[in-house]
Amino acid sequence: MKDIFEQLHTKEILDRIDLLGSDTKAQWGKMNPAQMLAHCSSFQDIAMGNQLPPRSLLGMVVGKLAAPIFYNDKPLPQNMSTISTLIINNQREFETEKEKLKQKLITFQTNGPHKCTAHPHPFFGKLTSEQWGKGIYKHLDHHLKQFNV
Repeated sequence: MKDIFEQLHTKEILDRIDLLGSDTKAQWGKMNPAQMLAHCSSFQDIAMGNQLPPRSLLGMVVGKLAAPIFYNDKPLPQNMSTISTLIINNQREFETEKEKLKQKLITFQTNGPHKCTAHPHPFFGKLTSEQWGKGIYKHLDHHLKQFNV
């Protein structure tokens, strides 16, 4: 499984983000490219410990059992539900969101696993830095595939 803490895998993701255009059409879902970038950036804030959303009740009940979906080798399902605080409905400026996400990814990768949050994922609960690294890659890969890049 690819891991965002690996420099080569981060470069791959950054190169794919650069292929995304403001008018790229989604293969599924409701977000446009700028909203998707903002969504991924907000998710990155959780992994970096900059945003600390509370655990959901459902997550407390089944999150630990479902957690492997976040970091295993299987692709995430299309139209999978998301954390409510990460739903982006308003319009965003594409280039701003693109640069913001890229800078967060570079910082996260550069800081390494020891700077990853110890705060539990709002649904899946406690994750190791290795699980976060794989999950971040997988989440970004999922959304870039959503836009066919």
